[in-house]
Amino acid sequence: MDPAASASPSFHACVQGSSFQPLNPEDVRAYLYKAADFITDYYTSVESMPVLPDVKPGYLRDELRASPPEHSAPFDVTMKELRTSVVPGMTHWASPSFFAFFPSTNSAAAIAGELIASAMNTVGFTWQAAPAATEMEVLVLDWLAQLLRLPTSFMNCTSVGRGTGGGVILGTTSEAMLVTLVAARDAALRRIASNGMSYITRLTVYATDQTHSTFFKACRLAGFDPANLRSIPTGPETDYGLDPAKLLEVMQLDFDAGLVPTYICATVGTTSSNAVDPVSAVAAVAAMFNARVHVDAAYAGSACICPEFRHHIDGVERVDSISMSPHKWLLTCLDCTCLWVRDTNHLTDALETNPEYLKNDATESGEVIDLKDMQVGVGRRFRGLKLWMVMRTYGTAQLQRHIRSDVAMAKAFEDLVRADGRFEIVVPRNFALVCFRIRARGAMTEEATDEVNRVLINRLNMSGKVYLAHTLVGNRFVLRFAVGSSLQEDRHVRSAWELIKKTTAEIIDGEEIVQ
Repeated sequence: MDPAASASPSFHACVQGSSFQPLNPEDVRAYLYKAADFITDYYTSVESMPVLPDVKPGYLRDELRASPPEHSAPFDVTMKELRTSVVPGMTHWASPSFFAFFPSTNSAAAIAGELIASAMNTVGFTWQAAPAATEMEVLVLDWLAQLLRLPTSFMNCTSVGRGTGGGVILGTTSEAMLVTLVAARDAALRRIASNGMSYITRLTVYATDQTHSTFFKACRLAGFDPANLRSIPTGPETDYGLDPAKLLEVMQLDFDAGLVPTYICATVGTTSSNAVDPVSAVAAVAAMFNARVHVDAAYAGSACICPEFRHHIDGVERVDSISMSPHKWLLTCLDCTCLWVRDTNHLTDALETNPEYLKNDATESGEVIDLKDMQVGVGRRFRGLKLWMVMRTYGTAQLQRHIRSDVAMAKAFEDLVRADGRFEIVVPRNFALVCFRIRARGAMTEEATDEVNRVLINRLNMSGKVYLAHTLVGNRFVLRFAVGSSLQEDRHVRSAWELIKKTTAEIIDGEEIVQ
């Protein structure tokens, strides 16, 4: 570290009564050096930290001030409190022993991009407000669309000029669902010649019992009648993916009852078990009723940059929109969800705002894209920078290698589970998630088996050595082992398996570990 970086001139000046300079260049340099040292030390040491913290609710208020400080303090004091009070209360998603939920990946390039974007602090609601930020977002979305082999109808720019489709980077999948639901709602109301919202109670939407819960929240926010939200049951016969025949049956019943099928959410990689809905077949059913289809590929979409996984989104050319989140599995830190639509007018017709104070010649020319009109809010961050820095720095080959490595580690774990007669794989592995559990032994009931698995996951997580999440699949309690944390290596997967075996032996029969 630069020795000069330890100085903090503006702090001393502030104490002496001089003018407040929150962006004093020497402070910026000093603080960022210290922050960089903290980040580097954190990634070096996070492996040795308990993945789940041993803290009680309200602990931080007890350790830090309950009231805001009135006077300035050296930045070193702030950093000390960060280390001593905040870090010990963190669940370490960056830990290589984190196997819960889905991964929240990161990289040096993404961190640098986020830092620079925060420093520039643009508010890119229109092209004029941030030309480079707007154009970089458009560019990087087209880059990623090419890696996913999306049809050109989803791209902002094609070989023959500007296309009818395009994309926008949002915060989360929830936002992607909400804006596409609102667009589908308005289009359906126009289709049935409704000039207002009086007919909204006739609109119906469709998903499965495996679709992320945020979808049903988004439906409520978009004004759909809760009585018209269809959650179609799934089962092992389709590996918990959507059955197109059931979808057709439900939609036909609604249509015959005078309702208006409006929107279907198909998922590629459900949260519980990584189930994949058949995109092409779902789109074919939707077309019978002129309903729109959105594909939620938040997690698994990243894998589709690899040719061997691309078939999971076959039929995407027939849907209206698709979203995926590079912050889950493509080494780009939160928040970063990419949404593509076949026709940007589907979004702008429902979401465009044009107050006088935002009017400008560039917008009026029709030659630029104002991304504010494809999202809920107006203000927006420079999210495209970190995604561009990841893609530009690492390149397609390295990103594909990253995905394949995680899948290979998950397959190795799956093989270990299958080889141990005490366990069962509950659903076929897709991508890098393994759903498993201790199998019933002898006269054990399903309830008793569920309880044994609850005990197992609780003991594993309380150990601080690993962190797993659970779910219910077919009403059975299941452990989810999600590979993908950016620091994970084979040895972490093997270590987690050894801990699982040891803990299981202690729970089931108290015997020594069965090799």
